[in-house]
Amino acid sequence: MSNNISLLRQAFVSQRQFYDDQNFPRGFGRSGNFTLLEASILEQHGVVLKGLYSKTIAPQNEHQEQFVAVVTGSLEPTNPIERAWVKYLKLTTCKTKFHTLFGRSKMSGPAPISQEYYSEADSL
Repeated sequence: MSNNISLLRQAFVSQRQFYDDQNFPRGFGRSGNFTLLEASILEQHGVVLKGLYSKTIAPQNEHQEQFVAVVTGSLEPTNPIERAWVKYLKLTTCKTKFHTLFGRSKMSGPAPISQEYYSEADSL
């Protein structure tokens, strides 16, 4: 199957642009997670890709059938459209670990100082 981007774009034609304001409120291009090509692919073809992924749209050609096989895990992504969607899914469905400099456990108060710690010189 051809990896020519213009043929692939014709295979996934959409009338509407795709936006994911919940995960990428400033858009795909400004998120810093996608290249310009990947952002363009998601914006122009994301409606069709999401429909194929969620099975609300039936595959219309062999490129779309291959895409469905990729998102179900039967095949590895081989073209830019499949790679962009797999990257999108990875960023939106996988929980990322967030590390801080401080632990989550609450710090207990200072330990009480026993009377044995004080000497007689400390008393008034």
